[in-house]
Amino acid sequence: MENRELWAALDIDLEKHDDFLAPLPGAFTSLFLERANRPQAMAYFDRVVGDIHGIRVKELVDLKEKGKKVFATFCVYVPEEIIAATGSASIGLCAGAQYTIPAGEKVLPRNLCPLIKSAMGFKLERICPYFQVSDWVIGETTCDGKKKAWEILNDYIPTYVMELPQKKLVQDIILWEQEIREFASFIERETKVQLTQDNLAEGIAKINKKRAALKRLASLRQAKPAPIHGLDVLLINQLAFFDDPERFAHQVNLLCDELEERVARQEGVAAPDAPRILITGTPQPIPFWKIHALIEQAGGVVVGEETCTGERYYRDLTEPAAEAGDMLRNIAKRPLNVNCACFTPNSGRIQDIIAMTENLQADGVIDFTLQFCQPYGVDSYTVAKELDKREIPHLKLESDFSEEDQGQLKTRIDAFLEMLK
Repeated sequence: MENRELWAALDIDLEKHDDFLAPLPGAFTSLFLERANRPQAMAYFDRVVGDIHGIRVKELVDLKEKGKKVFATFCVYVPEEIIAATGSASIGLCAGAQYTIPAGEKVLPRNLCPLIKSAMGFKLERICPYFQVSDWVIGETTCDGKKKAWEILNDYIPTYVMELPQKKLVQDIILWEQEIREFASFIERETKVQLTQDNLAEGIAKINKKRAALKRLASLRQAKPAPIHGLDVLLINQLAFFDDPERFAHQVNLLCDELEERVARQEGVAAPDAPRILITGTPQPIPFWKIHALIEQAGGVVVGEETCTGERYYRDLTEPAAEAGDMLRNIAKRPLNVNCACFTPNSGRIQDIIAMTENLQADGVIDFTLQFCQPYGVDSYTVAKELDKREIPHLKLESDFSEEDQGQLKTRIDAFLEMLK
């Protein structure tokens, strides 16, 4: 089946879809393909992006024809292991483009996080094939905007909502474990596959391999000079939510093999004295590459991301267990180590930022917040206070998915990097 035939079968609005995709090849070429000294193993990830609405979508359609389900997610708290255990697919959703925000604002307030508005617009406009191929969206209560948006989204696609606690006390851990067990029962009902000791072990192993590959990639960014551009790693982290997990892990490990050789030769993509930047804050969904691009075009190199499209997603693995009940308990335990800004108090996030700054030999921190993202916007005060205490240079940026503020952002980033030099 050709792509256009596939999209038509999924009820994609072909005209709007064409309009949305039209500028992406040019932007991807200038931001990624024209860069010098990129690792050869990036060719795989370039191919995935080049046909991002084709190859993987066809695989998901084929999966559904075999009786499996597709569950779409927005958040790192959704337990992929349980979905994988049933042979079904967990897939990310389109949510990082300005193009669909006007449509999202037809049902959502303008002063709402652009990620939520963009995602909603992709569904309303029928542009995202991952939305169209999905049987369910799995939402979560990480912020008030999402929590209420799920009610509206449920009018357009069945939406299951997981209640994430806002603290990490004993009663919160009990609540979340119960949510995981209820989610497991929901997945069993929808897929008609019973979760067992064997298939849960397989699901955990499959997702652990993906996260372990990303951890290996992150550790190689500690090297000086940096063996890979941060923009390339951001792309890989974004694709982790879309690609087949086993194939993805294999390709990331092939890339790491190449990077290890670079590190041994002390070969880098930037000068050894290029300012090394850690980015913290809100996630940066595909195709939002603006902040990384501006930093690296200005002569810096991004060496880490304390974000959900970064270390929060892959830092911790799910511990194995002998019994299915203990496996579900461990699946519940892992996400509560993730220090999202939705938690209060949130000292663990500060500790993560400081530790990553030291481990990655970062010269400075850029705290990035999507416009109207209240949890991360408010958290920025504490982040800045703690970085000041330790005399770690930092810059706070706020933006959306548009290109209108590129000049202003460039000026501020240029000045910050010049100060670091």
